[in-house]
Amino acid sequence: MSIQKHATTIAPLDKYNQELLDNVHPADWVNPTPAELYDLVVIGSGAAGLITAKGAGGLGLGLKVALIEKHLMGGDCLNVGCVPSKCLIRSGRAVADIKNSAPLGVIPPTEVQVDFPKVMERMRQVRTKISPVDSARDAKKAGVDVFFGEASFSSKDSVTVGGQILKFKKAVISTGARAFKPKIDGLEEAGYLTNENVFSLTELPSRMAVIGGGPIGCELAQAFQNLGSQVTLFHRGNHVLNKEDSEAAEIVQQELIKNGINLVLNSKMSRVETSSEGKVIHFSSGSKSDSIVVDEILIGAGRQPNVESLNLEIVGVDYDLRKGVIVNDNLQTSNPKIFAAGDICMSWKFTHAADAAARIVLKNTLFSPFGFGKSKLSDLVMPWVTFTHPEIAHVGLYEEEAQAKGFDCNTIKIDFDDSDRALADGETEGFLKILHKKGSDEILGATIVASHAGEMISEITTAIVHKIGLSKISSVIHPYPTQAEVIKKAADTYRRTLLTDNTKKLLGILLKLS
Repeated sequence: MSIQKHATTIAPLDKYNQELLDNVHPADWVNPTPAELYDLVVIGSGAAGLITAKGAGGLGLGLKVALIEKHLMGGDCLNVGCVPSKCLIRSGRAVADIKNSAPLGVIPPTEVQVDFPKVMERMRQVRTKISPVDSARDAKKAGVDVFFGEASFSSKDSVTVGGQILKFKKAVISTGARAFKPKIDGLEEAGYLTNENVFSLTELPSRMAVIGGGPIGCELAQAFQNLGSQVTLFHRGNHVLNKEDSEAAEIVQQELIKNGINLVLNSKMSRVETSSEGKVIHFSSGSKSDSIVVDEILIGAGRQPNVESLNLEIVGVDYDLRKGVIVNDNLQTSNPKIFAAGDICMSWKFTHAADAAARIVLKNTLFSPFGFGKSKLSDLVMPWVTFTHPEIAHVGLYEEEAQAKGFDCNTIKIDFDDSDRALADGETEGFLKILHKKGSDEILGATIVASHAGEMISEITTAIVHKIGLSKISSVIHPYPTQAEVIKKAADTYRRTLLTDNTKKLLGILLKLS
């Protein structure tokens, strides 16, 4: 046994962060004596790793399972991702609701007071409350040997951690990803924030630059703007959220501008300098060059896989420094004994995607003898949500993807100004688009732009997974008035296309006979 004495901490080290550490990286944790041979060794305890390890250990089959974590259990999602960001987004949305209340007949105060330290304290409290399910104790309770330390492969069938050797039958790499750091002259010297340290702030930056107009950049730019920062959002493309439906992205872009965010598109950073006034960013946008002074720079320009230091060469696992560990459709690496799951190997960098991938890995590593009955990543129907206001939720294919796959398709679009509840809520900026096969009610994909689009997309995901067509959705009673009722409206729209001349003649005959 070895007691881990890593200098692992989280700023600020208040009672909430101390309790968080006690759960996800206890200072006095004693690494167990390794078993002679593990059925499964999992490296990394984010969503993919935790679900894989606890899923195997908790089956009651006597499996020997080890889980290795070098930093904080729960990974990005709990500690520096989904959970803390949604807390900030919620506080920011509360401010926006107050400021935008006049059309509802509620006169907002001249100035909305934001207690930023309290906002961050609440975030830490929520994060800590969620943390026990991701804790070392909970994994141990599920029958998993938890080791803290940096893991590296030491032979074809062993991993070394903290001077101990863990031999395995199968191994799973789930070491996740970190913030991608663009190469900008002077950026390192000036200092910057990423998702890994922005949630340690205790004072609100008066002026903030956010680099990257993807989901992370847009979400945090809007949240900090709502909380009182003056945010400048830099994006190298000609439109934010350029991977989303263009109409959906346009609605969010206009909302960001309405929020007061200074949006700089087609931008390129040349250098960053420090001055007595702050951090000076020199940039170009199109043919124009300019500069801006800010207090903090937040990088939200994508993710980079954590493949370094694993010593993957010794086990013959192929990888790419930008794409991560290379896997096949069964999440198997070039070494048939080693699998991978989550951000380390997948383009879907979502917690729920890591969860689904872990279940595939569990089946394929432990319950697919001789390779029979393996599950495939490509069989997953993956929804995702960008948690701006309004939210963008998507599942399935976009029209261009459907056409590339040879589908002849139609699109049904319902604007939220046709929704009675959206009118009552004053939230008519948005829509539902459903893509379906031409001449069929089979749903191929959908995009929703709405305040709670993420809560609505699962009905359509369920329909796609279980091959429930628009006709059956039309027969489902949706409560009135709800914004989700637009899904039934879309289904009813499809049903009306079936009312052909021949159908009308048949109905006329039935009418006469009734």
